[in-house]
Amino acid sequence: MTIGFAPARFGLPASAVDDDLSVLRLIRSRRVGPTTFHRLIAEHGSAHAALDALPRIAAQSGIADYAVCPEGVAAAELSAGRRAGARLVRHDSPDYPDSLRQIDGAPAILWVRGDPAWLSRDVMAVIGARNASSLGLRMARGMAVGLGEAGFTVVAGLARGVDTAAHAAALPTGTIAVMAGGVDVIYPAENAELAARIADCGVLVSEQPPGTEPAARHFPTRNRIVSGLSRGVVVIEAAQRSGTLITARNALDQGREVMAVPGHPMDARAAGCNALIRDGATLVRSAADVADALAQTRPLPEPIAIATPEPLPPPRDHGGPIQLESRILQRLSPSPTEENDLIRDLGVAAATASAVILSLELQGRVTRLAGGRLALS
Repeated sequence: MTIGFAPARFGLPASAVDDDLSVLRLIRSRRVGPTTFHRLIAEHGSAHAALDALPRIAAQSGIADYAVCPEGVAAAELSAGRRAGARLVRHDSPDYPDSLRQIDGAPAILWVRGDPAWLSRDVMAVIGARNASSLGLRMARGMAVGLGEAGFTVVAGLARGVDTAAHAAALPTGTIAVMAGGVDVIYPAENAELAARIADCGVLVSEQPPGTEPAARHFPTRNRIVSGLSRGVVVIEAAQRSGTLITARNALDQGREVMAVPGHPMDARAAGCNALIRDGATLVRSAADVADALAQTRPLPEPIAIATPEPLPPPRDHGGPIQLESRILQRLSPSPTEENDLIRDLGVAAATASAVILSLELQGRVTRLAGGRLALS
């Protein structure tokens, strides 16, 4: 089986020539998402070299007017971070959590307010409905307190309902809030005081630039960080179609444990939890159940080291890059497709296919999704 190259899993160090400005310019450049960022670093050795190569790569893809993120834009983001009292943690920093480094599409950078050491502790996610019932909120508080006493750091998304209850209960033992917008833009606004307390005895974290107002597209990408930081996720009340279940699916893709608190079959807020249990999630009723379930599983795997490959020449297989682009586009649709399956079906070298996929990304014709999947834009 041909394996597609996924540099985001391996924590490849950037060259010593990189500085914060170069890394920010690369990840903020047009059509460069986290997966493309890591591929460019792996192929060119550093963010600085990747920035130099990007206009040429774009030109080979038929984009004549491509320009990388200007220095002034990245410098303004660094200044905004300093004003917000936030710290930039790059993917090659020792403060970057190994658990997050292993996932597909790991964030290239994190903005943090508080102590980044919390990100590398034994973390469990406690998530659930925004319109949680009183019993659901009580369960969230009890779960967070119990997990904290057992030595876990509780992570959630600072949303209303279950997230808010879990964060507040976990303050004495430390908690992580992953933000959809900038680390200085508190959403919902009523959690401003809670966020300030988390910054004092935990950490606020986001991959978005400081000052960014949260938008709908930011929440699914936020959710992959919640699950990526964690050994597992505990779901407390979730409707059948909810953002909470996106986090649970991310956790499954990332090899994390998924646990759920059962609810009454007639309560719509419990439908998602009951479905997760039906489909194989571990039924839990307390922090003790969570600890018992984790004790029966293996720890997260160690990051795998891999040598940085040489920069790839433009692909020429199977009639040249134009024909290969066409073959790739014919096999894709708006529904996600596994990149490894696509490369296997193409019957070409993984390096050749990856280079053409990158070209299609820069053209805006292909979108990368969590879990190593591709879809038509």
